[in-house]
Amino acid sequence: QVQLVESGGGLVQPGGSLRLSCAASGLTFSRYTMGWFRQAPGKEREFVAAISWTYGTSYNEDSVKGRFTISRDSASNTVYLQMTSLKPEDTAIYYCAAHSRAYNSATTRLADFGSWGQGTQVTVSS
Repeated sequence: QVQLVESGGGLVQPGGSLRLSCAASGLTFSRYTMGWFRQAPGKEREFVAAISWTYGTSYNEDSVKGRFTISRDSASNTVYLQMTSLKPEDTAIYYCAAHSRAYNSATTRLADFGSWGQGTQVTVSS
């Protein structure tokens, strides 16, 4: 059974930074694309970033490109999301997800991810 546990969320001022972590278990981590999604109140869950098993990356070009960086550490089965220059519109619950199948690219499609964490709240406000 796949388990994904996010941490690192919190309250930060506009322009600040946060690093989210997601600890994965129950899967051969190094074989799977991992992703971050977010959901703001009243909005649909949206793609943020993904990193493949070969360390290829994809980002939501419109909203986070150049400000967020996704990375992974197979030694600790952890995927990270470094967020900088945060804006109030980044406020959301951030979810970690694992691709449904091994050996895939850094897809942006929510439907491709079959395992999800419980989410961590990020609030950007002064």
